[in-house]
Amino acid sequence: MAEQRPRVWVSQPLFDDTVEQLAAYCDVDATPAITAHDSEALTAHLADVDGALITLNERIGAAEIANAPALKVIANVGVGYNNLDIPALSAAGIVATNTPDVLTETTADLGFVLLMAAARRVVESERWLREGQWRQWSFTTMLGADVHGSTLGILGMGRIGQAIARRGHHGFGMKVLYHNRSRLPQALEQEVGASHVGFDELLANADHLLLVLPYSAQSHHIINAAALAKMKPTATLVNIARGGIVDELALADALANRRLASAALDVYENEPEVRPELLALRNIVLTPHIGSASLATRRGMVQLAVDNLLAGLGIGANAGHPANAINGELLSAGTARMAIAGNKTRINKR
Repeated sequence: MAEQRPRVWVSQPLFDDTVEQLAAYCDVDATPAITAHDSEALTAHLADVDGALITLNERIGAAEIANAPALKVIANVGVGYNNLDIPALSAAGIVATNTPDVLTETTADLGFVLLMAAARRVVESERWLREGQWRQWSFTTMLGADVHGSTLGILGMGRIGQAIARRGHHGFGMKVLYHNRSRLPQALEQEVGASHVGFDELLANADHLLLVLPYSAQSHHIINAAALAKMKPTATLVNIARGGIVDELALADALANRRLASAALDVYENEPEVRPELLALRNIVLTPHIGSASLATRRGMVQLAVDNLLAGLGIGANAGHPANAINGELLSAGTARMAIAGNKTRINKR
């Protein structure tokens, strides 16, 4: 009797040719249209599958996996994973993976795009022009802030933060300051041209502050009214990390009252909902979570997620060892469901 093929659920439409790689080894249930899956729907989809390929839209915790006895691996298409309750997944022996590295440079590009757009009032001035308000050239029209030679502050100094530091230091001659939970090795600091400072010093000295730290209980609303009050009133704030890092009402108030010159957000606390207080402002640039949105990068992310999923299902050259396991301690401890079940490498194609 032929061994039963693993069953896989794909939560959103992705790239068909990449997802079709799964069909060579698995029975695939792919969602045909963009869908907002509520908790009940997620629970139903996960109930009888071995693996799932999901996006940041799907929030999965203890309730959603409670009736999923076969589920072994969840492959998240994204580097962030605050949509996943990792302790709950680990307690159930379910391996979770993400897609780091492949989106680093593209996301750093967008961070710099947003910094420059906000600092130089690009979106604000275009809106002003389209409204027909440009009647005559004026020496003081839409004066913004210089980027070159200014002080760039980076909160969080992982791969993306380092890529942004390189752009600022080497490309724009900026003085780069950063604050991170752990300091970079001295050689790496020199390579990216960055100096480590305390949190308050970062806030006080940055002409442009970029947020690229992971979201956690500790980083929730780390940029609040008190933090904003420590920044220069001429400063620019850019968030390409996660929405919950910024107290959006405090930010809106600071921008409206010109205690902060400008801001740019690609992420929001309750996305896709954006607070009306932010929408009403002119001195803010708002983009719909497009940090990694280049064709090449998004294809690379899906490919990596597919590779992670297959490896987590015990298939292929890296069977049993997905390269990007978030809770990889399950694998080393032998407590992952695939280890408990004694999964063998399965390459039974159609």
